[in-house]
Parts: sequence; structure tokens; C-alpha cells
Amino acid sequence: MKIFVISYQRTATTSTGKFFKKCGYKVASWDVNYRHKWTQKWVQGKYEDIFKSKDFNNYEVFEDDPWWCSDFYKHLFFKFPDSQFVLVERDSNKWFNSMLSRGKGKTLGNTYIHSKLYDREKEYLELNIKPDLSSYDKLLTLDERHREKYTKLYETRNLKVKEFFNLNDKSRLINVKLEDSGKWEKIANHFKIKNYPKEVWENKSKIN
Repeated sequence: MKIFVISYQRTATTSTGKFFKKCGYKVASWDVNYRHKWTQKWVQGKYEDIFKSKDFNNYEVFEDDPWWCSDFYKHLFFKFPDSQFVLVERDSNKWFNSMLSRGKGKTLGNTYIHSKLYDREKEYLELNIKPDLSSYDKLLTLDERHREKYTKLYETRNLKVKEFFNLNDKSRLINVKLEDSGKWEKIANHFKIKNYPKEVWENKSKIN
């Protein structure tokens, strides 16, 4: 069984991975993705190259991108009928505060990929440069002017995820709130994990 963490970035994805790792699962985090260029392959539509990877087949839990990217979860849902999905939500304004804190005035990660994820492709294409999928170039700004656009996109995407699973098989999604002190217990109960860490945290933002 594959478990995909499809929470947006800055929504405890690393902490969720650490939770499963402490519970004895083999977890593929950002370093595995980076080594295999899985996100670049997702952008290029080379999904089968990801799935044929030895590391993909060796791991059980997948967090960070490309798993949360756009509606990739729909493809994963049908490609792996025994798979399960984890969606951790947080207050949208706190989420955006964390994005601002992490980006320090610029978009996070690769600008071309970011523009696709956050509906800013027109801005990127107007730069008239050839996309470089391997660069953390930070060519676009991210500041308070973008709050409404990003929070609306974030909230809508989470609603779409839940709608999709409600229409298909809601038993394959565990949805918790980041602010919920009982979130780890709920995830553990969903996966029938008896011994689990009561608190896990990585990359905690200073912005509340």
C-alpha cells in the first residue's frame, strides 16, 4: 500500500513524513524527490518514469512534491487502487504567512513550477526566458499583495480534494486540521497504528 501526503507545502508535510517514519514506515521525503527529479518529471507528464523508479517501489509513504501538486492525486488514486491519502489543512492566512516567511519576498522553489501551481503562468511567460526546471531561481515576487489570490486558491483546492474523495471513495482519505491537537491520533487510528508519537514537528514557522 502506498500512502501519499497531498497537503500543500507549508502544511506540516515534513512533520507528517516524520510521524510515519517514527511509526516504522519507509518514507520518501524531499531529498528522494530531488535525487530522482520526480517533480520535473511530473511537470513534463512523465508519470510512468516516476512509477518505474526503484525508489518509488521501495518506499511506502510519500510526502512533499510532486504528490500534492495540482490534481496529481486523481491520477494516483486510480493508478494505485490500494493507496491511501493524507490531507492536513491549516488556516489559510497562517498558511500564507508561512509562505511569506519562507520565501522572504520571493516565490518558493522553482519559479516555473511555482507559476503552474499558483496560477501565475502569464507572469512567468512574460519574462520571456526558457524554463529551467532544475533551478531555484525565485524570479517572481511573493508579498502581501498576493494574499487574497493565494488563500482563495488554497481553500478552493482543499475543497476540491475532499469533493473528489467524497465522490469516489472517502475511506481512502484522512483529513485533519493542523491546529487540531489530536491530529496525530486521528491519523494513527485511520491506519490502525497502535504505537505512535504524540507530538511531531519539523520546520515549524515562527509566524502564527
